[in-house]
Amino acid sequence: MFADVRTYWSADSVKRVTGYDIEGKAKEADGFIHLINSGACCIDACGEVKDANGNGIIKEWYDVTPEDQKLMTEATTWAMADRGYFRGGGYSSRFLTRAEMPATMIRLNIVKGLGPVIQICEGWTVNLPDEVSDNLWKRTDYTWPCTWFTPRCNGVGGDAFNSAYDLMNNWGANHGAISYGHIGADLISLCSILRIPVALHNIPDEKIFRPAVWNSFGTKDREGADFRACAAFGPAYKSIR
Repeated sequence: MFADVRTYWSADSVKRVTGYDIEGKAKEADGFIHLINSGACCIDACGEVKDANGNGIIKEWYDVTPEDQKLMTEATTWAMADRGYFRGGGYSSRFLTRAEMPATMIRLNIVKGLGPVIQICEGWTVNLPDEVSDNLWKRTDYTWPCTWFTPRCNGVGGDAFNSAYDLMNNWGANHGAISYGHIGADLISLCSILRIPVALHNIPDEKIFRPAVWNSFGTKDREGADFRACAAFGPAYKSIR
């Protein structure tokens, strides 16, 4: 799914506005982020499709059954576009993610003089009570698909992952591409192959694979070594600097 990284809600602000005490992984990160965009989102992200244990999932497209399609389409409505945003009118898909699912949010930033850099955040979608979601959702755009997301904040990733707020404060801009599952380690390896440095991530070191020669650029500051190695070896993609 593609979404705006729109607003941050702390535990205190949710309590003040709705009276609800956030729980679980969102509480551990002191809040969550509102992911919302004008319909540019796969309706699979509604979380209505379940695995054998009843957990909300997003299936590979080739495993989606007609029954799954029915669940997703029944969870989605098509709202008329807000003409303040879209003067040409049209419609937006609209659903609420009603499941806790593992997710990885990424962003590619193009920095003048540096080129492309990647940001990666593993976390989970947050399943709030409908009345709480409605209260918060209406403060942005009630016609757009709505997903609440919280990052994994467990001491990995430095100050950018002290809380959900810190993640948003360090994010490149107000958009992200969100994939089902925790795939950050794979993305870091792919970036090393392409020579794109990773500027921000919360992936434990033991899960990360980069070429052994990266150790020649320093082992104490792995992110710094990544930048130095990518600069030394040059991009394995068409230059866009």
